[in-house]
Parts: sequence; structure tokens; C-alpha cells
Amino acid sequence: MNITVVGTGYVGLVTGTCFAETGNHVVCVDIDAKKVQKMKAGEVPIYEPHLDVLFERNIRQGRLHFTTELADAIADARIIFLALPTPPGEDGSADLKYVLGVADELGGLINDYKVIVDKSTVPVGTAEKVRDAIARHARVDFDVVSNPEFLREGFAVDDFLKPDRVVVGTSSERARKVMEELYKPFVRQGNPILFMDERSAELTKYAANAFLATKITFMNEIANFCEMVGADVDKVRIGMGSDSRIGKRFLFPGIGYGGSCFPKDVQALAKSGNDSGYSFQLIDSVMRVNELQKTALVPKIREHFGGKLKGRHFAMWGLAFKPDTDDIREAPALYMIDALLKDGATITAFDPEAMANVRERVGDAIGYAKDEYDALSDADGLIICTEWSEFRTPDMKRLKGSLKQPLIFDGRNLYDLEVMRSEGFHYVSIGRQAVGKKA
Repeated sequence: MNITVVGTGYVGLVTGTCFAETGNHVVCVDIDAKKVQKMKAGEVPIYEPHLDVLFERNIRQGRLHFTTELADAIADARIIFLALPTPPGEDGSADLKYVLGVADELGGLINDYKVIVDKSTVPVGTAEKVRDAIARHARVDFDVVSNPEFLREGFAVDDFLKPDRVVVGTSSERARKVMEELYKPFVRQGNPILFMDERSAELTKYAANAFLATKITFMNEIANFCEMVGADVDKVRIGMGSDSRIGKRFLFPGIGYGGSCFPKDVQALAKSGNDSGYSFQLIDSVMRVNELQKTALVPKIREHFGGKLKGRHFAMWGLAFKPDTDDIREAPALYMIDALLKDGATITAFDPEAMANVRERVGDAIGYAKDEYDALSDADGLIICTEWSEFRTPDMKRLKGSLKQPLIFDGRNLYDLEVMRSEGFHYVSIGRQAVGKKA
């Protein structure tokens, strides 16, 4: 099948590459000429595990192409995916100018029946707006479909190739048959393609992300209460997660959620509710709690040093909002950095993938280490913000010997309390009692 993907950001590039991997002919379109040239040369512009292998293979085998010319890209396409940015506006609403701009352009370009698919995360009612924008200029039949993505950064290739479910919103039987044919190779093991109306499909994405954000935030609230009453959040988490009605995923406490999806989507859902005259009181609370949680370690750090952080130097492990990505959008580490710098502290950080992106944002306001142990030099303590695998089993002797004092503030609860006690660390985490003596 001939497919066009408009937009080569995270969603667009994964979508185009994975469709090519199953034998389709895919053309990806982007207005950034330099980016297109790099992709033509085989350079993947984002970090996502396993994407580079598929990307290079499908370019080599002639199934994956890149261009800046929308008209050329869609000429032979049967399906056109819109994978464009929908950044949050000042009021929290999703900005649809890129989606609707391309839709308006498509109306004057399509010359035969096409299925135009909203792949971007968009508010309820967007399919109708896209349909209207195309219809203003179109002289041929077309259908607009809502097909939200459910990709986890760090696992996006597996999520796309082996989806839990595929959600397709369409009121057209013709478009339904096209989408069913397209996705059949991805659901051979029996996972469902769920067909519904366009508005329900659009809301499904927001509802799913808002629920997961709520689950994370609920556990963070429980963790904070555990510290107050002397309970251990790990034990509470295991007890809760063993209930099949609840499940064990998304119950790990930490310093809040971030990334490109949860913050934006939760905010957009709340704004959509307000616009429709409905107040999502639970969602509003989730956003407030998460904002506070991002800097939950800062009061603990201040308390340890008697409220005086000026002149203190900290090592920081992890900058990305989660492991296995270079994405720093709404990353808790950035909020930690801002708070600590404001208090007069200095920081040297290490992240396996995200340091270049952080340097673009904060410049030389912090230092950047060549590896995790290099970051420890002359540090008064270590702060852990991202649970990268290489941070899970460090050389404890080297870690302890590199710090000025054996002090760790862990925002991701990577280590066992008894191990840290026996190794002689003063170890402060989330939802668990601190172990060891203050230095």
C-alpha cells in the first residue's frame, strides 16, 4: 500500500518506519529541508531503541523515502497520515494550526479518493474540523479517520509492531475496509482493531493518558503520606498491585510524570472540559499534585543542609523524563535544576542520551559529565532523576569513594534500603524512610 506520513517528529517517524517494515511504500514529508537531507542520508533525528535498524533497512530496500514536497508525496498515496505537532497553547488547549494548515493544503492537492488519518493527539471534534478544511477545496471524495497512537517512548517500535489494540474512528465503511487491511499484519495474534466513531476515538487517547497520569499521581500521594506515617511505599505498592482490579503497572512512585504526552494531554483534556462547560475536578488535582511532585526532593535536600545550598555542588544522574529516550519535555530533572540553581547550588549532570537537548535549554548553567562516575567528582551528594538501567547496579565502593560524603537523594527508588544502609550511605528516597546517618 502507498502511504504518506506528514510530519517526521516522534510519532510520524515511528509510524512511517514501521509501516515500511511491513512492506508498504512510505513517503514521509517535513518542511525542514536540513532534517529531510539528514534522513535521506540515513541519520535518525531522534533516539528510540531499535528504530535505527528498521530505518536504515527500509531506506536501503527502497520502501522509506523523505521529501519536503507535499504534492509529490501524496500523488500516489492511498492513505495520508497527519502526524503533526499539537503543542499546548497558553490556555492549555491543543494548538491545531499545523494540522488544519496541512488539511487546508491537502484539499487543493488530492486528485482521487484518499483516506486522511489524524495520527496526532487531537481534541474531540478535530476530525470534523479537518474534514471541513479539506472540503473547502477538494473536488474528489475523501474520508477523515481518527487513529490515535499509543506509543511509549523507549518502547515505541514494539508498541507499534505489536499493539495491545488499534483504535480507529470512522463513520465510513469504505475507510474502515482500508484501515482494516492496513493494520491486519499488526494484529495477527488476535489483539483487536477497535472501530468506533471519530469523537470516541479522539477521546479514547486523552482518557487513557489521563487515567495513567492519575494512577501515577495517586501513588505519589500515597508515597508522600507513607513518609509522614512511617510506612514503606514499596510494600504498599506490592499489596495494591497484587489486586487484579488495580494491576501492578504505573504504581512506582517518583518525582512525577513528564514527557510529550501525559502533561500536554491531561492539560488539553481539562481545557476541553472547561470549553464544554464541564470541570474535571480529578484531572485538575492530578495536574496540581504532579507539579509539586517534580521538585519533591528539593525540600529534603534543603533540610539536610540546614536550608543553605549556596556553594553546594551536586551530581545528577538522569535528565530525560524517562529512560531509553532523549526527550526532556516536562522532565522533572529540569525543574530540579531550576530550583537548585535558584538556591545557589551547582550541578554536574550525566544522562546517556539527553545531555545535548538539556544543553540547548540551559546552556552552561550546569556541567556535563562524560559518564555517571565522572559526574560525582567533588559533589556533596548525588541526585537521581531518571531510572536508566546503567544506574541500577553501580559500583557502590566507587560511588561512595567519589562523593565528598555518602549521600544520595533518589527520585526513582532504585536501591534497596538495607543495601544502602549496609553500604554506609545516607539514602533519601520517595515514600520510604531515610536510612543511614547524616554526614
